[in-house]
Amino acid sequence: MVVDWAPYACMPDASRGRRFPTDEAPTRNVFQRDRDRVIHSSAFRRLVYKTQVFLNHEGDLFRTRLTHSLEVAQLARSMARSLRLNEDLVEAIALAHDLGHTPFGHVGQHVLNDCLADYQPDPALDTMGFEHNFQSLRVVDVLEQKYPHHDGLNLSFETREGVLKHCAVARARWLEQREPHGVGARFLSGQVPSLEAQLCNVADQVAYNAHDVDDGVRSGLLSLDQLEDVPWLAALLRDIRGEHPGLDARRTLYALVRRMLSDAVYDVLAHTNAQLKSARLHSVDEVRASAREWVGFSPDMRTATRHLKAFLFARLYRHPQVVDNMARAERVMRDLFTHYRQQPKALPTRHRQQAPTHERAVADYLAGMTDRFAIAEHARVTGSALFAAEA
Repeated sequence: MVVDWAPYACMPDASRGRRFPTDEAPTRNVFQRDRDRVIHSSAFRRLVYKTQVFLNHEGDLFRTRLTHSLEVAQLARSMARSLRLNEDLVEAIALAHDLGHTPFGHVGQHVLNDCLADYQPDPALDTMGFEHNFQSLRVVDVLEQKYPHHDGLNLSFETREGVLKHCAVARARWLEQREPHGVGARFLSGQVPSLEAQLCNVADQVAYNAHDVDDGVRSGLLSLDQLEDVPWLAALLRDIRGEHPGLDARRTLYALVRRMLSDAVYDVLAHTNAQLKSARLHSVDEVRASAREWVGFSPDMRTATRHLKAFLFARLYRHPQVVDNMARAERVMRDLFTHYRQQPKALPTRHRQQAPTHERAVADYLAGMTDRFAIAEHARVTGSALFAAEA
């Protein structure tokens, strides 16, 4: 099949390859194989029981890390097709980008980072705190054990590049020592990742802005009237109510989310196409060397999303009910970290063998837990059922 890729798209035949050489597949290109490896990983399956905003036991219809990843993949593929970028690569990146997320959303990450920060950082041993993007890379490079001759999923450079969205300089140097000119190099040289990786970053923002509004209203923590405090959403609601007088709240919410997604996607496509047209890029190497992001929102949409994020932080993420659950989740994670640090033999053997320090092994183990497993494990080791009333 002939594919009309743009000259600056990532071509599977020109991939920088895998860390461990492997035979080509007869029916799938390198990025399609990456996608399939991610989907069949244990870490991917566990995402179904990991928090996005609402804890897993709070309701069956709220987003989880798995459904979020699927939504990001759908949005990224749709936009990649219009931009003539590699759809298979953006799908692989999108499905893998949250594999390192902890239970209980960002609170789990903050707790593990705090716990690891209590120990003297040593770049040679990689005890430099905890960050979920780096943990996602660690999952696909080390923690998954699917093959007889090496750890990890052995994904292509291009997929791994997209997974590692952020990286501190100290950690980039650590990566560069172990993989010269690898995925950590761009954070030291000032280069940028492929357009496919950039697109996944934007699709991630588009997805969580829309679904946090959806979940927030359906949870009862937000109301449609409150959303009118956000200028962008107020305008969309006026249009919906003008076109459909008397529409019930449920259908109004669905219409709002659809229009949010459409607005954001078409804005990204228009702005990015204009940027790329003026750039005259001829290869992915030129993209990386350009040292600037080409995929993104227009200035007006950046302002609109900034207002929305401020609203969600104040009204949803800091809502007393969410804060209360997150406080209990924080206690679960801190207690578990203390327990496993004090009792090394309680950790699974493979985690003790795969980490450079005991503290990192504890963080690996806790990061891989689902919400409900962490809650049950905490109750088992402490005798304190913090979420017993809701379970």
